[in-house]
Parts: sequence; structure tokens; C-alpha cells
Amino acid sequence: MFNNLFNPLPAAATQEHFDQLLARPGLRIERIVSHGQASPAGFWYDQPQGEWVLVLSGSAGLRLEHESAERVLKPGDFVEIPAHCKHRVEWTDSQQATVWLAVHFGEG
Repeated sequence: MFNNLFNPLPAAATQEHFDQLLARPGLRIERIVSHGQASPAGFWYDQPQGEWVLVLSGSAGLRLEHESAERVLKPGDFVEIPAHCKHRVEWTDSQQATVWLAVHFGEG
């Protein structure tokens, strides 16, 4: 395991890279590294637990189903996604790694 969220970063790949940093009952913290990935067309996440995400580097477009426009997230931007709030990643930066810190909490 590593002790720095930026070192080492996985190389660009066709899939996002997920690293579980901490897991406890009702809590999971992970680092997600994206290189231009997006949710598949028509796909919406519908998770049984809440999620709080923070963009540490790069950028992304996050869409919540009940909102008319995507949210553009840059370093330092965060959002709480309630349980069962349908959401999708419209895009992530293709020029540099987008590093997310995701905290999943509650049931699930």
C-alpha cells in the first residue's frame, strides 16, 4: 500500500483505477484515478449508501439525475451524493489524471 494519494499514480488505462484506503462497518474510503473515462451511455449509478467525493487533481463532469446540467468539478471541489441519488460521470480530464477521494458511508 502507499502513503501518498499522488504517489504512485497508476498509468493511463482503459478502466478507472480504484484503491481502497480504509474500510470499516458503514464506511469505505477509496482513491479513484481516471484518465478520460466516463460512465457508459445511459448508465446511472444508484448506490445504497451515501457518497462524498472530492476532486484532488484533474477535472470531471458529474451529473445528478434530478439536476438539469452537469457539475464541473475542479481540484478542491466536492459534492455529497445521497443514497439512491442516481448519478453519472459525464467525462474526466483526458490530458491529466483526475484523482478523486471518495467516502462511502451508511448502509450498503
